[in-house]
Amino acid sequence: MIGTVVETSFRSLRRDRGAFVMSFILPIGFFTIFGFVFGSMRGSSTPRVSVLVVDEDQTAASRSLVRGLLREPSLDAMTHPKATKENPAPGDYTAATAEAAVRSGDAPAALIIPGGFGAHPISFGPASGAQQAKFQILHDSADPVAAQVVAGMLEKTVMTSLPATMAALGSKYFDQEIGGLTPQQRKQMDEGLARLKQFQEQDDAQGTPAASSTAGAGGGMVAVDVRDVVGEKKKSPMISYYAAGVGVMFLLFTASAAGGSLLDESESGALDRVLSARVTMTTLLAGKLLYSALLAFAQLTIMFLWAALVFHLDLFQHIPGFLVMTAITSFAVASFGMLLASVARTRGQLGAFSTLIILTMSALGGSMFPKFIMSDLMIKVGYFTFNSWAIEGYQKIFWRDEPIRSLGPEAAVLVSAGVVLFLLARWFARKWEYA
Repeated sequence: MIGTVVETSFRSLRRDRGAFVMSFILPIGFFTIFGFVFGSMRGSSTPRVSVLVVDEDQTAASRSLVRGLLREPSLDAMTHPKATKENPAPGDYTAATAEAAVRSGDAPAALIIPGGFGAHPISFGPASGAQQAKFQILHDSADPVAAQVVAGMLEKTVMTSLPATMAALGSKYFDQEIGGLTPQQRKQMDEGLARLKQFQEQDDAQGTPAASSTAGAGGGMVAVDVRDVVGEKKKSPMISYYAAGVGVMFLLFTASAAGGSLLDESESGALDRVLSARVTMTTLLAGKLLYSALLAFAQLTIMFLWAALVFHLDLFQHIPGFLVMTAITSFAVASFGMLLASVARTRGQLGAFSTLIILTMSALGGSMFPKFIMSDLMIKVGYFTFNSWAIEGYQKIFWRDEPIRSLGPEAAVLVSAGVVLFLLARWFARKWEYA
């Protein structure tokens, strides 16, 4: 009898597509997403970070350092913007243009190689440190990892890309400390430095990093000044991020549930009575869309009011931008809910598939973990979700203090998606007109 019960239960599971998806497909899907995000990380590894490099020194030493930074696998270093049709040959970044790029979100950090670097690239002590020029890292603190990674990789690259320079300075300070080398020692030292310089030039020409046993060592030999150029006066860089991310994720669930009222009315026969009372399906869907959008608008407003009261989000300074982003986001997710309800046949089917789709969208779109730990591929995939576009828009308003006109890309995508999804929902809803 026990075996019969087990067999019957498995047959029921096989027939229930929603339960089958929730039991097997959803866990595997989430495991895959988290595997792509965290699977390649190890305790000794660092995330790949985009950094803009500005060379204000323009010496042989600084150019060797730039080449080393461009080769560093932990960094996505760029010395100039990407070419476009309007500007096929963009010039190198300057301190001003690099700072503007960080402010606009093109990269989380910019590294300024200072003038005088070639003369005093590292410090071996207080005496030499007084003459050393300081590197400057311009940082967007919404990505708390970037500045630390850039600073660490900078010191490593200085050591590995300039072995001859490091050795020459080391011998100079060593000579000063011990009171002078003998002529024979000086000759041997100069011969060794000449060979090392030759090897460095060969490595630079071949595009391969010079060998060095100090790679990855952190001795504080490089002077770095980190300055936050975005959010200097803001208390928490992640409050607006997660208010948008978590808010949109639950909006999707609410919109799906609100759209599911169509299925309830269809099963109860109320939908037939409504359609027979001179109410067209287009009018009915539009009414339900408006209700769902207003409900979503209220939810996001309450979410951001709570963030303002408890976490000191500067909501009231950004009311116009907030209203625009909330309106277009609410419209898009409401249309998405209408589409899910129109495609599904039963409430159970709607619940199962909406859960699968919404959780997957939220994981890929940045609602569950910040984008700065994602790979470039996953970030690009995330742009197929509402979550990613909504988060980008709210970050522009609350974090970067950009004007409303900067929301053009987000508004275009979310409004266009809302219109297309509503038209698709209307097309699928024909099944109730001819039932």
